[in-house]
Amino acid sequence: MRITEAARGLGTTPRMLRYREALGLLPRSRASRGTQRQYDARDLAAVRLALELEHRYDVTPAALAFALRALAEPSVAADIRNLGYRTGRLSTPPSPAEIDRERALHWLGRSGVLPPPHNRPR
Repeated sequence: MRITEAARGLGTTPRMLRYREALGLLPRSRASRGTQRQYDARDLAAVRLALELEHRYDVTPAALAFALRALAEPSVAADIRNLGYRTGRLSTPPSPAEIDRERALHWLGRSGVLPPPHNRPR
């Protein structure tokens, strides 16, 4: 279905669907260049879940997208754990293994063995 129909069915707007897609809150588009994206059941289920999580935890779409990034990128997760420890929200500091893993992933990204974190598939 087209974006207007999808947005209407989800109780949102086409603009918000495009925004959520830009943030990575929708499965990757299978539409070819020059054609309009068609939304299928998988896309609508992802948006429904995202909307539910946003309401349940009172977060923005951008915050939800960042949470996904933290789950997908070990170096981001390690940085957040470190912040949680430093602010007292987590009682256990990052383990030496976690720190070493983050450093190794960072080095591999800088050396060209792995793509930089912002280019890695999410």
